[in-house]
Amino acid sequence: MKKHCLPLLSSWVMTCAYEQTQSKIVACGGLDNLCSIFALIPHVSRPSCELAGHDGYLSCCRFIDECKILTASGDGTCCLWDIERRQAAMTFTGHTSDVMSIDLAPSCNTFVTGSCDATAKLWDWRMPAVPAITFQGHDSDINSVSFCPSGEAFVTGSDDSTCHFFDTRCLLCINKFKSERTICGITSVCSSASGRLLFCGMDNFNCYCWDMCKDGMTCSPLWALTGHENRALSACYSVCRAHFSCSGFMPGCLPFW
Repeated sequence: MKKHCLPLLSSWVMTCAYEQTQSKIVACGGLDNLCSIFALIPHVSRPSCELAGHDGYLSCCRFIDECKILTASGDGTCCLWDIERRQAAMTFTGHTSDVMSIDLAPSCNTFVTGSCDATAKLWDWRMPAVPAITFQGHDSDINSVSFCPSGEAFVTGSDDSTCHFFDTRCLLCINKFKSERTICGITSVCSSASGRLLFCGMDNFNCYCWDMCKDGMTCSPLWALTGHENRALSACYSVCRAHFSCSGFMPGCLPFW
């Protein structure tokens, strides 16, 4: 059931986020270069605040809490915003190209970013003076990053048709996943609640599932999930730990498996 409908000034929205501590605000952004914050109250017609500061499109946003939000941009930077003051508290630089994805660790103290410079970086927003840790290995743009539930590892998906599984303790890639029969970009990644399964949305309109405990370069995916008629742009494993959803451009349809 639809509970809120928010009118947007931008016709191309690339990201949205829901604040889950108080569950009273949402955020979105895209080609307008702004992060727009909306209060979830009846008959809202305009954002409660707009966070301006990026010089490129807004590719991703994630709430830390009701007062702080992280944004990633095509200008190659990430910003930590003070929502009440409506200004950037910190700016994180280091990527040499568009930052496409951002994800918070379960502790909300660290976050990982993926960029068109083919690297992922691990940051701690509490210590901005400490340089980010860089993870390399991809040969093309990283479109999606996602922490595993433990917070001690994360996965990346790239236009080079591979997913990488990085461990933040040893700072290495400990597994790679690729299907020789599928040569196309990976647009979204997420892991199951146990951290055992890896789900990937791809440019060939399908989603694939791998066992992360097996060699991803020699073992085939466990399942191929079909149903979309266009690219699978976003993948998510449900809070109830039983269902997986992946959204794309299929008009009016959000498949669940």
